[in-house]
Amino acid sequence: MTKKRIDILSLFPEYFRGPFDESIICRARNAGLLDINLINIRDFADNRHRRVDDRPYGGGPGMVLMPEPVSKAIQSVKGPKSRVIYLSPQGKTLNAAKCRELAEQEHLIFLCGHYEGIDERVITAEVDEEISIGDYVLTSGCAAAIVVVDALARFVPGVIGHESAVEEDSFEQGYLDCPHYTRPEEFKSMKVPEVLLSGDHKKIQEWRRQMAMEKTAEVRPDLLKNDKKQEINTHE
Repeated sequence: MTKKRIDILSLFPEYFRGPFDESIICRARNAGLLDINLINIRDFADNRHRRVDDRPYGGGPGMVLMPEPVSKAIQSVKGPKSRVIYLSPQGKTLNAAKCRELAEQEHLIFLCGHYEGIDERVITAEVDEEISIGDYVLTSGCAAAIVVVDALARFVPGVIGHESAVEEDSFEQGYLDCPHYTRPEEFKSMKVPEVLLSGDHKKIQEWRRQMAMEKTAEVRPDLLKNDKKQEINTHE
């Protein structure tokens, strides 16, 4: 298997130590499936105070990351097969299809936004695409980088023990996942649906699909608007 290289450029490399040193991501790194590198943009500042931001032209609140240190940071890790992604609220919203696409890239460079943003000239010259994880603003792009790396890692061969489980997750078939149950059979007077105890795999599959469709119609009907062939039969 080819190790997937991921470089994350930010002002706070230590921010990522916990999330990437635990659980599935940690095991994937130890197994040689993921090579995650943390780069401090301040290391590329050309002043003794390692300053990388300045006031925006035109006035206004906040500070903007200067183009030179950010560009140098990108160039320090960029290669012919690199894809540079800027994490910002102005990007296209992340979804499962995009995660699968990113997982197929050989080398990903994630640029984290900070303060009021990054000088637009860097985005024009260096960035291949902008990605947002939702319609809200974070204190920095670090948390967004963690989300994107975690989400795409699931599609990297070998990262998930049961790779078929990925195909059954929410959004993979165009709708949300179905409810899941395990032991005991009764909990707080609530019983496991009889069909799951029947051993009839065809009926179980039909039930799971039906429950998934009902959940989608209730919570995310927008996922079904583009597929008029989907028929929702709601149980009373």
